[in-house]
Amino acid sequence: MEMRELTVMAGSFVGFQLLYSVVSPLLSSVLTKGYGRLPPTKLNEWNSRTVSTVHALIVGLFCLYILRYDDAVNADPVWGDPNLVKLNVAITCGYLLYDLVLLACNWSIMGDSFFVCHHLAALYAYGFVLSRGVLPYFANFRLISELSTPFVNQRWFYEILHYPRSDRLVVANGVAMTVVFFLVRIAVMPSYWESVFATFGTPAFERLGLAAQVAWITSCICLDVLNTVWMYKITRGCYRVLTGARKSKAKASNGDGGKQAHMNNHTD
Repeated sequence: MEMRELTVMAGSFVGFQLLYSVVSPLLSSVLTKGYGRLPPTKLNEWNSRTVSTVHALIVGLFCLYILRYDDAVNADPVWGDPNLVKLNVAITCGYLLYDLVLLACNWSIMGDSFFVCHHLAALYAYGFVLSRGVLPYFANFRLISELSTPFVNQRWFYEILHYPRSDRLVVANGVAMTVVFFLVRIAVMPSYWESVFATFGTPAFERLGLAAQVAWITSCICLDVLNTVWMYKITRGCYRVLTGARKSKAKASNGDGGKQAHMNNHTD
């Protein structure tokens, strides 16, 4: 691993830590009145999710830029020039390390075995990208999934601020979260794995060696299993939000009608 990637990773780790401990508390207290009324345990998770959203936007947009304009990586997905991809991956690795430390320090209130498995699988695979510069296209493609994270975090913000599930903002975010999560994590699976299978048996694939091949394939399988589980949970949650909104509207409508009928009967 080159000094540039190590520096970016360390800067990412420190930067996200400062965002968590300094920037997020200051901005959140100014922009959101409900922030100051949250218990300490929820304040930690609020700041953590703020950092998560910032990371997702940085990495996700950078990922789209690389997919659109980095011709070298798109032309040779296994051994193409990984210069920009390694920067993006280094930022993500710094964030993942920061998040693992945060989870370890606050395991009783924030611990999640799924997230630990996700982070470790990603770090294992990204280590080959940073150390050997291999699989830049596939590593970058995986980062598209981060574009769904802001919607997931926003759902939690609404919930912790006690927005009713029937609120239009909550419903709109829930639908957007489900659609975007599906598009960037589930719908892309066939095309991604088609590209993976297309490399099997090629000289470029053989050059990777068994260790990189195993790291690549096993980490992808683990991540896709986790994404499928999360997609199932998100879909169920979206269904509850939509049905709850309909029931609230129907209840309000029936309430108005019942009130009007009662008034008419009383008048008679």
